[in-house]
Amino acid sequence: MPEPDADLAQLAFDELGRMSFADHSLTSVLQEVTDLAARVLPGEAVTSVTILGNGRPATVAASGPLALELDLAQYDNGAGPCLDAARTGQVAEALDTSTEQRWGAFPRLAAERGCRGIMSFPMPPQEEVTGGLDVYARTAEPLDVGTRDTVARFAAYAVVPVSNMYLYESAVGRAGHLAAALDSRSVIDQAKGILMERSELSADQAFSALAGVSMESNTKVRDVAARFVETGELRPR
Repeated sequence: MPEPDADLAQLAFDELGRMSFADHSLTSVLQEVTDLAARVLPGEAVTSVTILGNGRPATVAASGPLALELDLAQYDNGAGPCLDAARTGQVAEALDTSTEQRWGAFPRLAAERGCRGIMSFPMPPQEEVTGGLDVYARTAEPLDVGTRDTVARFAAYAVVPVSNMYLYESAVGRAGHLAAALDSRSVIDQAKGILMERSELSADQAFSALAGVSMESNTKVRDVAARFVETGELRPR
């Protein structure tokens, strides 16, 4: 197997280093990673991102159906390079799926699907995220030493923007949930204040009144409070 061109590989590494949050989502970052991988790696490589949440794996982005299929097969199998990398923080690789003896039936399935080589790189150590970047090489031959080293360098570069983008999107999502929670708290406090003044209730009694209507009408407390603030009606007609 011919070794990847060193200059082309370096250009790809440089491009990975220039990725910015402003221009990408997690999905588009992964697509960019895959496009670059196709330029410098053999076998039209596809990529995915595995994240462990509460100890359970999930694919948060995949560049194509094969990457997602092979991720899910590992989750069902309970073993595979992507799980090992995510769980241990160490690189896991299968340079020749046709002869790989680890991970039960998974390597054979990967080989049957046309994936000959797999490398999974853990996300950089972060308190917020445990996971890995998975590179699946579709090639007729095993990954040789030179190609393996290029894949390793590529994944080491690529895992940084992928990890940062995931953390960024997660932070934005948490901020959105926090804003919604603060908005809900504000309208509930406003409704409680009106009830306390109008009906001479304590704060606990006012909230209990809102909660009671919520349960009776199968409506969120926030929605009960918002309707009350807007219409002065505690219970729907």
